[in-house]
Amino acid sequence: MKTPGSICFLPKLEGLGGPASFQARLMAEFRSRGIAVHHDPTASDCTAILLSGGTRHLVALWQAKRRGVRIVQRLAQMNWIHHVHRTGLHHYLRSERNNRLLAFIRHNLADRVVYQSDFVEDMWTTAFGRVSAPGVVIHNGVDLQAYTPQGPHQRPVDHLRLLVVEGHLGGGNEPHLKNAIRLAQALESKVDQRVELMIAGDAPQSLQDHWNEKSRLWLTWLGAVPRQRVPEIDRSAHFLYSSELNAGCPNAVIEALACGLPVVGYATGALPELVPGQAGRVVPYGSDHWKLEPPDTPALAAAALEVLADQEAFRRGARAHAEAQFAVSRMADSYLDVLLG
Repeated sequence: MKTPGSICFLPKLEGLGGPASFQARLMAEFRSRGIAVHHDPTASDCTAILLSGGTRHLVALWQAKRRGVRIVQRLAQMNWIHHVHRTGLHHYLRSERNNRLLAFIRHNLADRVVYQSDFVEDMWTTAFGRVSAPGVVIHNGVDLQAYTPQGPHQRPVDHLRLLVVEGHLGGGNEPHLKNAIRLAQALESKVDQRVELMIAGDAPQSLQDHWNEKSRLWLTWLGAVPRQRVPEIDRSAHFLYSSELNAGCPNAVIEALACGLPVVGYATGALPELVPGQAGRVVPYGSDHWKLEPPDTPALAAAALEVLADQEAFRRGARAHAEAQFAVSRMADSYLDVLLG
């Protein structure tokens, strides 16, 4: 490895969602190892830049590259839902612009590319071809001491609690929530207990009002929750439904597994890479998920019933898999090798 200088994280990410959570987690791990981290690409001792996606400040990137600073681009899945779901002209143009910007950086400025999963690497290669920058797949990681099965929880015994955790549920993500509603309805028709669908994430009030009136389900809207609350929320459910289709490497899944919460979802995106049989159930979508066609809800409900029937075994399997694959220290080792190796 190079002699460590400082490492720049770009852009500075705040608020909800997986990218901000990832950045905060990795920066904290680097600091714990005595590595200086910041958000200033002009810093004189900057050795490498970890770029989460893209940035409009291409000149600063180019100048850093000319100084010998290594540019490592971290890529998630491409924007795609705007091609099949009406999200408005502004959202459509922004999504296309971002895809093209990331592709430009990947092709022209990146010295290394980190893909969040095999699925993500295949997605970018299929759309924009191979590039000269070496690529590596690094799954996200989690603090196994903070996200753990041990700790307070309020898991109900008188009903079933299905959990969805997403950063934002508006702005084109409405079809994902619709599939969660379908699953909860299918389960309620098959069990002799009530089913509660608990939703953690920023959901527009209009979306909440729509489903409160239309679904007649027991819906609990938690809204945007701070990261510190997520472990207790995970421990308080019977399983997590991974609602995002074609997701690159959803943090919500990894966090749930670390808390011993089994995961149920459709076999799209990176989910088959992340959830083995002992940690949950992943089933074929049953139609064209790229076109947001209706899924095979009965198959997913049957899989969820398997998880509900053997909670303790699946909970142990979820935690064991997280310990083996998703420790934040393991992820940090991989990133340091790419940034400095």
